[in-house]
Amino acid sequence: MNSLQPEYKLAPDAMDTSTLSFSGDWVQGKSTASFSILQSELRSSRPSHLTIDGSSLGAWDSIFMAFLLRCHDYCHTQGIALQNQNMPAGVDKLLAVATAVQPYQPTSEDSPSWWSTLNPRHLLRTVTLDIRESLSFTGEVTIALSRLVRGKANTRFSDFWNFCFQAGPNAFAIITLTSVLVGMILGYLGAVQLKQFGAEVYVANLVVIGMLREMGVLMTAVVMAGRTGAAYAAQLGTMQTNEEIDAITTMGISPIEFLVLPRMLALIIIMPLLTIYADILGILGGGIVAGSLGVSPIQYIVQGEAALSLIDVVVGLLKALVFAILIAIAGCRAGINSGRSSAAVGQAATNAVVTALIYLIVADAAINIIFQQLSI
Repeated sequence: MNSLQPEYKLAPDAMDTSTLSFSGDWVQGKSTASFSILQSELRSSRPSHLTIDGSSLGAWDSIFMAFLLRCHDYCHTQGIALQNQNMPAGVDKLLAVATAVQPYQPTSEDSPSWWSTLNPRHLLRTVTLDIRESLSFTGEVTIALSRLVRGKANTRFSDFWNFCFQAGPNAFAIITLTSVLVGMILGYLGAVQLKQFGAEVYVANLVVIGMLREMGVLMTAVVMAGRTGAAYAAQLGTMQTNEEIDAITTMGISPIEFLVLPRMLALIIIMPLLTIYADILGILGGGIVAGSLGVSPIQYIVQGEAALSLIDVVVGLLKALVFAILIAIAGCRAGINSGRSSAAVGQAATNAVVTALIYLIVADAAINIIFQQLSI
């Protein structure tokens, strides 16, 4: 026997009420009327009470439930009272489940205007929450490190070596380019001033000290924050979206020990090595500029060797260790606390880079002030 065509009929009753009657088989494969047509009819008749009659309803499946739910939501927003009549028991139960929780309605607090974000209270609340979250995450990492030292952490060293390769050899190209250019910029800026006094040879002192103490490690950290820190946030954010972190936690494994520690340790090992590499290339870049000013390679090497100090090397490497920890914390924290959507993963990567750069600037200034006070 052929199934009946799905139809509905909206009939007005007395005293500003209407009856919506369904008939036929509302199943997959049937061509049903568009809900926009019913919406137009309801807008025209403007009933205050609507009775939904299913006495003539035949077979039904999710097609009918989707249509009925849209009708229910529209009436709810328009203030139209609903009453079901002669509906199958399954329809009433499914509709009760579907409407048990009211649809989410965004508020002004969920999407604040740009002006409200400049409110001092909002800024203070945001900074306070961020500091609290950072301290909590840092504490968890510290506990995980203590467990690793005692040999009780669930950390795979095969992951550690993979992350070392990702953060180290794969970054050589960009580190090479930036370091040489930064060295040339330092050499050029110093040479322009020193040339006025006929002291072009001292450009070697400027480049060597500047690269070892400041620019070599800082530019390497900035590159690693944008490259590796964002990658950590994207990786962990994607795992959060796919509920992989929840699965790890369910198995009784700490995500900090299993996911964060290998990444952090890899960056701690690689950053000082990349810093030394960047220092050497930056000094070579400064030598290129010095050579264009008439300073011979021998003069540049001798003057640079005289300016070279073990303290400057140690200061740069100490900064590299601190910067590595800060970049890893910023990237991993953003990824672990990411939302469960593709937009949230992108936001986590952005937050990781921005937060890491703020950490780097503040830490660099603090370290320089401390060393200045200690005459180092």
